[in-house]
Formats: sequence, C-alpha cells, structure tokens
Amino acid sequence: MKQRLRWLFLTACLWSSLVLADEFVVSDIRLQGLQRVSAGTVFNLLPVNVGDRLDELSVRQLIRVLFQSGFFSDVRMARDNDVLVITFAERPAIESIEIKGNKAIKTEALMDGLGQQGLKEGEIFKQATLERVGIELERQYVSQGRYGASIETNVEQLPRNRVAIKIDIVEGKNSGIRHINVVGAKSYSQAELLEQFELRHPTLFSFFRNDDKYSREKLSGDLERLESFYKDRGHVRFDIDATQVSITPDRRQVYISVSITEGDIYKIRDVNLLGELSDVRAQDLQQLFLVSEGQTFSQALVTATEERLTQALGNAGYTFATATGVPKVNDDGTVNVEFFVDSGKRAYVRRITFTGNKVTQDQVMRREMRQMEGGWASTALIDLSKVRLERLGYFKGVNVETPEVAGTDDQVDVNFTLEEQPSGSISATLGYSQGYGLILGANYQENNVLGTGNSMGLGLSYSDFQQSASFNFFDPYYTQDGISRGFNVFYRKSDFGRANVARYTTDAMGVGLNFGFPIGETQRINFGGLVEYTDITEGLFPVQEISEYLEDNGSTSLNYKVNLSWSSSTLNRGIFATRGRAQSLGIDIAIPGSDLYFYKLQYNGQMFIPLGRTFTGRLRARIGFGDGYGDTSALPFYEHFFAGGFGSVRGFETNTLGPRSTEPLIDIDGDGNPDRIFSDRPQPFGGNLLVEAGAEIIFPLPFVQDDRQFRPVVFVEGGNVFNTRCPSVSTICNDFDAGLLVYSIGASVTWLTGLGPMTFGIAVPMNGGPFDREERFQFELGRTF
Repeated sequence: MKQRLRWLFLTACLWSSLVLADEFVVSDIRLQGLQRVSAGTVFNLLPVNVGDRLDELSVRQLIRVLFQSGFFSDVRMARDNDVLVITFAERPAIESIEIKGNKAIKTEALMDGLGQQGLKEGEIFKQATLERVGIELERQYVSQGRYGASIETNVEQLPRNRVAIKIDIVEGKNSGIRHINVVGAKSYSQAELLEQFELRHPTLFSFFRNDDKYSREKLSGDLERLESFYKDRGHVRFDIDATQVSITPDRRQVYISVSITEGDIYKIRDVNLLGELSDVRAQDLQQLFLVSEGQTFSQALVTATEERLTQALGNAGYTFATATGVPKVNDDGTVNVEFFVDSGKRAYVRRITFTGNKVTQDQVMRREMRQMEGGWASTALIDLSKVRLERLGYFKGVNVETPEVAGTDDQVDVNFTLEEQPSGSISATLGYSQGYGLILGANYQENNVLGTGNSMGLGLSYSDFQQSASFNFFDPYYTQDGISRGFNVFYRKSDFGRANVARYTTDAMGVGLNFGFPIGETQRINFGGLVEYTDITEGLFPVQEISEYLEDNGSTSLNYKVNLSWSSSTLNRGIFATRGRAQSLGIDIAIPGSDLYFYKLQYNGQMFIPLGRTFTGRLRARIGFGDGYGDTSALPFYEHFFAGGFGSVRGFETNTLGPRSTEPLIDIDGDGNPDRIFSDRPQPFGGNLLVEAGAEIIFPLPFVQDDRQFRPVVFVEGGNVFNTRCPSVSTICNDFDAGLLVYSIGASVTWLTGLGPMTFGIAVPMNGGPFDREERFQFELGRTF
C-alpha cells in the first residue's frame, strides 16, 4: 500500500512538473472534483495564496501537503494562463461496517476501537488503516491465548464513491495450559509456587473456573504475584530471568516455563524517613511504619507503609503526596529501608460535582458530603463521602475522581460519577386462595421519593384474612443537623385463624411519630411514640389461651407505647452489602396510662466478611424478648413473636414455629361433661422469646456480568420461639431449650428488579418438631439485605 501511495505521489509530481514547468504568479485558484470535502478545508490546507509566485518546488510541496491530509487518492495540478487548477480524486467514504464471528470481544468494543483508529461510518476510508487494525486485532486474540484466530477484511465498492467494510473473525479456541514449570526454585516447592498463579493445570473444575486457558494478561499477573511471593519472604534480589511460552503444533495447548533467581533472604537493619514533609511531623509518620529493625524484609509491608504514609499526608491536605520505600542491600546480608516522601503543596477543593443522577436531587447527595468545598482536600473525608453515598441504597455504583484544576498546583475538583438503581417497589395483587378467598392489594414503597431522599409507603389490602390500610413517611434530614422524623398511620382488621395462627380476630388502629439523632458517622439514637387501639374478638371455638387472656384483661385496650432504639451501621452499601456490620437494639414500652403494661426488647445484627477474592460470608442474629409488668402478668398474645419463613428460618411455613394453642373444651354430646376438640395440627400461638441466627455464603452468579443486580447465597440457619410464661392451660409450650432449636439449609437468589427485589429460594429442614410445617420452595417480593 505504501508503494502504491509513493507511486501516485511521484506520478502526480511528474505530471504537474511537466504542466507547470514555468514559474508564474497565481492570479486565482480553481478546485475541481470535490464532493464531500469542502473548498474551505482545502484552502486551509494549501500553503499558497493568490499573488504568490509558484515554481516546480512549490508544486511538489503543495501535492505533498494535500496527500498528507488523507482526504484524496489522487491530486493533479494544471495551469490555465495564470490560474492554478487543482483536480482531486477523493477517497471513498465508509457507508457501513459489519463485523461477524466475534464472541470473546464484544461488537461495541470493536467498533469503539475502530472508531479511535478513524474507521467509522461517515469517515474517509483508508486501506492502510484497515490493514493495521486487522493486524492489531489478531494480536489481541493471540494475547488471549487464541492462536488460531484469523481476521479477514473485505471492502465492497458502492455507488457515489462509498465503501462497505466487512470484517470476518474466526476466533478459534483458547489454547489450554498443558504444563507450567518454575525453573530455579530451591526454597519452595512447585506446588506452593503454582498456588500463586491464576493460570492452573487442567482439573475437573477447570470447565467451570476456566482457569486452564492461556492468556498473556493472566500470565503477566501471575509473574507479578510470583515476584511478590518471594519479596514478601525476604528475597530482595529475586529476579525473573526469562519466560517461555511454547505452543503445540495444533495450537491447542501451551507449555509455560519461568526461569527465576531466588537470591538470599535479607533481614532489615535500619529504617529511615527522608524527603520533604512540609508541616507534618516526622514522628507522626514514623509511627505508621509497619517495618522495623530485625524483621525479615517484606515488600508487602513496605507497600502497605507507603500507602499509610500517602494516606496520612492526603488526610492533611497533601493530595499529590508520594511515598516510596527503597531497599538498599548491605554487604553483611542485611538491608536498609528508606522511605522517600514528597508532600508537595497542600491542595484545596475548588468544586464538588455529581454526574449520573437522573432522579436524586443534588442536595440529597451534597448533605452526605464530609469533604467541603473550599477546605483542604482530605483523602479520608473524600472516601467517607463516597461510602455515605453508597450506604443510601439509591446507587448501584459510586466512583470518585480528584483531577487537578488546570492552571493551578494547589486546587482539585472532586467529581462523583453515580449509577442509580431502583430504590423502591410497587405491586398490585389480584388472586384467589382457598384459605384467604378473594385477595386484592396494592402496595407502594419508595425510599427516594421524587429524588428528595425521603421515604414513603402506602398499602391497601383486602382478603378474608386481613383488611388493612397504612401510610408511612420518613424524612432522614428533618433538620440540617441530620435529625430525622417519621410518622405512620394504620388500620388493620385481621383474622389470624387464616394465617397459620390461633383463631381470633383483631381490629387495630394507631398513629405514631418518631425522631432520630445522629451520634457519630455510623450510629443513631431513635425515639418515638405510638397510640394504638386494639379490639379482640374470639373466633369460632376459641383456643383456651385466648379465652384465659380475655377473661383477665378484657377484649379492648388503648395503649400508649414509647420506643427507644440504638442503631449502628458500617456497611459499605445500602443494598447488597459486601463488608461491614449493622446492628440495632430497641425497646417498646406501654407506659402508665395504658390499659396494659408490657415491653418488648429486640436485637438485630448482621456482619459481612470477605472470603477470598469473590466470596463473602454473612452472619446474622435476631433476638427478641417481651413481658408484662405492673398489673399485666405477661406479654399480650397478639404482641407475641413468631418465626418461620422468609426473613426468619427458611424451610418452614411462615409463623409456624414455637408454642401451639390448646383446643377448647366444649360439651358436644350434651352429657354435661366438656369434651376436647382435638386437632392433628394445633395452631401456632407464638411466644415472648425469639432466637434466630444464620450464616450465608454469597457468591458471584455464573455467566452474569452485572453482579450488583443479583445476589445468590447458600445458607444454614436456625431458631425458634419460646415462652417463659406459658399459660396454665397450654400443653404445647416450652421455655428456652437449645435442644428445641430447628435448623435448615438451602440456597436462594435475590434479583433487584424495577418493581423491587424478588427472592427465590429452596430450603431443606434439618430437624423439627411434630407440628412444624415445612415449606421447601419459597418466593418473596420486597426484601433485601
């Protein structure tokens, strides 16, 4: 191709030299043959104007300039008296680009790469660029271990000087790893060294892990990990001498050989701090050292110390500070570690910006900022601001950059890039159940109403089991200081005999108000009150526990409840957290002036623990206890705790664990003696003590790229409900007994959809009592963790 261009250029120069042999003064310039390229573009390229003198050397320069623009395949010059006539043959334009056969590299990525090289629809076509891109594509596939890949390009000429480009890709298969050998290893076994590699010998699990396929990038990473392995164990002078990758004739397998020089193990003799510290005291930085005299040298500890020094300087406003640890080998088998620090100038934040938020208002994000505009840039405060945005639960991803302000050396901008995700759920229900009859319902819950950061919920439902209406509203920033306020109103009429609970109905209504106060970055104190009216009606053949309660306390009650709670959260995200912990402890008390006196204590806690690179462990616990005080002997039965089902112990039906009700005694045969109505499945009655715990392993979902939208887990969990004040008439009621805890194992996946989170699960009970009801396949809409 270069030879052809050179020939065209020489031909054009020769032709123009023959035509324009005599020197002349240009009186005008005439352009011919232009189609897409504008005359203005050409005149901007030409280094000659009307009135200039033109000779043979100038003509050659003009032709060279026009060819170098890349717009033309041929340029000819002629003279019409004193008029310079330039005739062009434009290069064709690209009408379309079609790529076939690619799977390993997405079409969008290939199109972006072609566009960066100047090959995209509407641009001028250059054959040399297409050939160069084809060669580069083959290199990309070879770097992935696809040695059999081939690229074939075809250019189809179209009318009106246009072309269609077709690129056919044969990717071939990844070359598999046949053998990996580390040559020169003396201190460690091959197995121990190969454990550091991401590339592995073929195993039974290689099909799933795909770790036996060669890739140049993976090999580079493995060599870095091998170097780190040695240098973290004192081999300061470790070196990789050579790396050889051999391919079998059929290009299906590769042999990898790595030659190394281990070197001796060195101890640290001295640690020094050098460089420009500005107003930061050397003693404060030296306290951050993780390396000390007498230790075996470790590159990991040196790197960690560099990060701690850089972070400390960044927290002091020196955003562009650098810290470098350099080992200097001594002749006596020891090494000195010197940390060179350059603090640079203290940087200040000019502006904080947010992009990507289509719904969430700017003020909602800005109130989470701990880094202020105008203040010095603190790495810790910027990172904390990022974490606070992630904890809101409104964003799938939060990234932050701190570019330097152009023209200054002491100012930065803090730019947050956000990706929003669904922050609420909306659902409607229309159905029929043999147990509940006609079921109608509508529910709306939004945690970011119109982007204000407020949450609001509205629910309506109707069935034979329950008719209810509720409304709640919560403002997390009722004041600028972070004091929150929320209120709720509800009405509920329930027939618990249709919900796996002992037969009775309740009419309840109430209104509540609560406030919250921050006591730090991660903790809050909440308090509030609730006025609740409850009317209880016995069902047909009421169980004895309810009859006993109504006889002692009556069927109606008006209670004034006060609640106080403490909560703490260091989770890294509001939804689908992967690290940190959250816990809360609260108490609800029916205060004097109420018809009943009782209290309920509840604790909830969860902790996420990273397990390697891709797995996360989750531990959770829930404990509840309630009792009466004063004239009320026990916790009212309609305030009991229940367990079983989603959010509790999966594998069992909802609300079916724990104490059972006792069937009534009724004179059925009319002989004057009461008879017991036996039931082979006594109804759950709940209790005043709840114990639950669980452990989960969160893993990435195979073949899914966006793992922030799905959460698959395997779990084991257990718990039960007990009653420390069993009614005298109860026959199936137990105080706490660890031997009565039930357990289950299973798996579930939660999918974050536009309608809200959906969870599908399967669980298998490992034990259980004679009346515990199993439910192995479960589905739930609206719960995340």
